[in-house]
Order: sequence, then C-alpha cells, then structure tokens
Amino acid sequence: MRVFLGWLRGERGHCGMVAIPALEEEDDRRPSRERESLVGERTRIINRVKAILAWLGIRSFNPKLRRVVECLDALRTPDGVPLPPNTVDELRRDMTRLAMIREKIKAIEEARLARLEQAPVTGPHAMVRLIASVIGIGVETADMLVQEVLSRNLRDRRAVARYAGLTGAPDESGSKRWEKGLAKAGNARVRRGLIQLAWRFLRFQNDSALAQWFRARTDGPSGSRKTKMIVALARKLLIALWRMVTIGDIPAGVALRQPA
Repeated sequence: MRVFLGWLRGERGHCGMVAIPALEEEDDRRPSRERESLVGERTRIINRVKAILAWLGIRSFNPKLRRVVECLDALRTPDGVPLPPNTVDELRRDMTRLAMIREKIKAIEEARLARLEQAPVTGPHAMVRLIASVIGIGVETADMLVQEVLSRNLRDRRAVARYAGLTGAPDESGSKRWEKGLAKAGNARVRRGLIQLAWRFLRFQNDSALAQWFRARTDGPSGSRKTKMIVALARKLLIALWRMVTIGDIPAGVALRQPA
C-alpha cells in the first residue's frame, strides 16, 4: 500500500510498473520457443543413442543419418555379435521419435518463412528480415531476438542490456566494490542466443568494428580472457542490433547479404 501511494504521489524511482505484453505478442513468441524445446529434445535423443552404442563398443555409428533405422540390423559389436533384441527395439523407438521431431522442426521453419513472405514491410517481421540480412545471422536467431527483446518498447540501451541479463552485478560495501559476474536476471533465452551469436559474429564479420574491438582486447600476451570479453561483445552486439532496427543505424563494417 505504501508503494502504491508513493507512486500516486509521483515520487520518482519509488517503484517500476511491469509492461505486460499483448496476447498477440506472446503468441508470436510460441513458434521460436517450441522450436528451441524440440531442438533440445532432439539433442537428448541423439546423445542417448550414442551412449547406448558406446556401451556396446560402437563409436562410428552416426544416429543423425536419415536412413539410420535400416542400418540397425547390420550393426555388430567389436566382437562381431549382433545387437541385443531389446536394445534394437529401444533404438528403433528412439529413431522414430527423432524422425517425428525433425518433421515438427521443419514444419515450424516452413511456416515462419511463409509468414515472413506474406507479412507487411513494417513491424516485427520487417525487423526479422533486416537482421537476417546481416551475414552470419540466420532467420531463426533473428526471429528469436526480435520476438523476445528487440520488438519491446525499451527505454534505452541500458534497459536493453539489462533485459538480456548481460550487465554486471557489483557488490559494494563502504569503499570496497567488486564484480560478482553477470546479473543473469534477464531473459535466459536471449542471453544464450547472444553468446552463441557473438562467437559466430567473429567468424563471419571479421572486418567489422565490433570484431576489431574484441581482438584489440584479447590478442597478445596482455589480452583479456576471451570467455569474459565475449560477454561484453554480446552486449555491444545486442545494442548495435537494437539501434539497427529502431533508427536504422547499420553497425560499422558489418557486411550485409545482397538482396535476391
């Protein structure tokens, strides 16, 4: 009650109001989140199949192949013994689930591409197309960033970085102050995607100003650790993409795909 009364009196910084997204905005995030869940399930199945085969001494079998079910009967252990029947049945069921998950992922990706082609030239879909034009950023990453953070009405670049959980968490006591690492209070999905994107950005945008900034601080014997600086690069990259979709400011040195 005291917090609410302070807000009614107009006291600055007394409390902050949560911006509740509309139902349509939350619905637009469902395909990307469902695909992420399916990709995680696909990885778990593949790892489980590899673990079973490693238990039998088979390490050269690739469960990612399309015709993997047809090769199960021909598999032999290093001793030349066929696979146990219960193990073969379990592997077949895993392969069936894996094929079903692949079909679901493909359906989500095709539906998203169809929506992008039919969407208007303004709004979140235009942001997705703009970010996907950067070499090294795919449609899936662009769609995740736009739906999760870039389409939100955030106040400034500090709010953008805080939403992704890429800011520091200082601990102060009197005159002493030290960093405790990342705050990790923001969107974990955006944070994971940005860390992966930052490593990929260094590969495909080697001549950009952000990549040169990273190399200047990590190369040489006195350079900082890359695992720490990649977080700073991810924060700078997120702010650069936010400026790109809001005011049209293309990051310096970033190469774009040529329109078809």
